[in-house]
Amino acid sequence: MAGVSVVSKTNSRRFAQLLAGLVLYGASMALMIQAHLGLNPWDVFHQGLAESTGLRFGLVVIAASVAVLLLWIPLRQRPGVGTIANVLVIGVAVEATLAVLPAPGALWARAGFLVGGVLLNGVATGMYIGARLGPGPRDGLMTGIVARRPGLSVRLVRTAIEVLVLAVGWLLGGTVGLGTVLYAVAIGPLAQVFLPLFTVPGPAARRRPAPEPEDQSSGR
Repeated sequence: MAGVSVVSKTNSRRFAQLLAGLVLYGASMALMIQAHLGLNPWDVFHQGLAESTGLRFGLVVIAASVAVLLLWIPLRQRPGVGTIANVLVIGVAVEATLAVLPAPGALWARAGFLVGGVLLNGVATGMYIGARLGPGPRDGLMTGIVARRPGLSVRLVRTAIEVLVLAVGWLLGGTVGLGTVLYAVAIGPLAQVFLPLFTVPGPAARRRPAPEPEDQSSGR
């Protein structure tokens, strides 16, 4: 029963961390949008679609996530709970945050929003990936392509996808600027810092082997 209790607590933590990470991810997107200093490639694409269609930004995020998820089918990728939550929660979170977050006028305040948004995005990325409940639709698309085409590297596929969505988003009216560059430079190191802090260990990592008798006698 103790083992079941530990597993139950771990699963509860994973779900709570997943949802918190996705909500914070949406909030980080809203901070960058309100800074008006440039967005990450996918959000340039989302904003460009929103500008050209007249749809709410959050709704565009959800619709784009569903469209990307459909591309998993020929790649034979299987979504997890975290994948579905990613589709639904981030769009709602960014829209809710935009509804209450004022756009600053002063450049220093906009810069603060930008830096805060990038930092929060790094924390949120570590949280939702660290929950280990399934990749987001865009990450799954990248890994699915690499799995089906072993000759391609993750770096090459990710770069190609992000350059494509950045170009399309910019042509549609999305905001490209300092924030785009800052995000590209900072998100990798930030994720590397925060992911180990938030990764929920699996059962194998939690188990510790019993010490051998000779270890006990030697004091090691």
